[in-house]
Amino acid sequence: MNGNTFRLPARRLATVAAATALAAGPATLAGAGSAHATGDHGRASATVLRTGLDVSLLNKTVNVPLAVTLNEVQAPESAEKTALTARLDGVDGGKPFSVLRADVAEARATATAAKSEGSTTLARARLHVPGLPLLSVIEVQEVTSTATCEAGKKPVADADLLGPVTVLGKKVTLTTGGTTDVKVPGVGEVRLDLSKEETTSRTAAATALELRVSVNPGDLNVAEVDGTVTLAKATCESPAAPADEAGQPPAKADEPPAGQDAEQPAEPAADVQAQGARTEAEADLAETGGSSATPYVAAGAAALVLAGGGALALSRRRRT
Repeated sequence: MNGNTFRLPARRLATVAAATALAAGPATLAGAGSAHATGDHGRASATVLRTGLDVSLLNKTVNVPLAVTLNEVQAPESAEKTALTARLDGVDGGKPFSVLRADVAEARATATAAKSEGSTTLARARLHVPGLPLLSVIEVQEVTSTATCEAGKKPVADADLLGPVTVLGKKVTLTTGGTTDVKVPGVGEVRLDLSKEETTSRTAAATALELRVSVNPGDLNVAEVDGTVTLAKATCESPAAPADEAGQPPAKADEPPAGQDAEQPAEPAADVQAQGARTEAEADLAETGGSSATPYVAAGAAALVLAGGGALALSRRRRT
């Protein structure tokens, strides 16, 4: 009974030790492999409105900056807000005034390991600046912009304007990809750039409307408003392309590499091993049935032998 009492735990101990040693190897290798399985996501952004305006006041010698944004997001985010108000010291007693009002004002940005995309939509919108509370700088029916960047593909930028456009109370016809100047005596001037689209090998940017504003309203203590306004802008940057797509395609089997004479077979240089060939040690290991798991099998066997020897010695000592 005593002998069996000591042998049973010893055998269990040996079995557990061997199993632990065998399992540790594959688990370690699996953990090392998964550490490198991280994807390189692209980038994207979208902005419905961004202003960079200087407001000069009648009773002051300083300019008050008006820098505001509406629905500015970066991947992975989205926003939907249809109104933007602002306050400026010295303008209409510091009361809030409407900068932009719209029925729809959306911005979306997404980024994955395969594709990044930014997009904006602005519909039935009116833009105001300080000093012109009743007259819109611009009114648009609908503008959209989209920038799409897919891994391994050429980025695409697209900006569209639908419906009529009114600038400082005047209906205008805009030229796609060109510049339009609108001047209103006693009010000011607005220069518009429509549908600006830019792409590189990995980036894209689309802007539906970019305005250069210079107005002199002479109301609400405002002498002049000057600066830029951007409507509906989207940008993106492509994710990193997979390694097999980034490299050159392999040469055909019946075609020699560039610069090599087709009549003379190429001889391998000394001490240079062809890709995919096994070393002499690896070949011997494969012929004997060994693999990368061999060290762990040996460790398990050693643990089993040591545990068995300990159990045997303990059993003999008990009998004596």
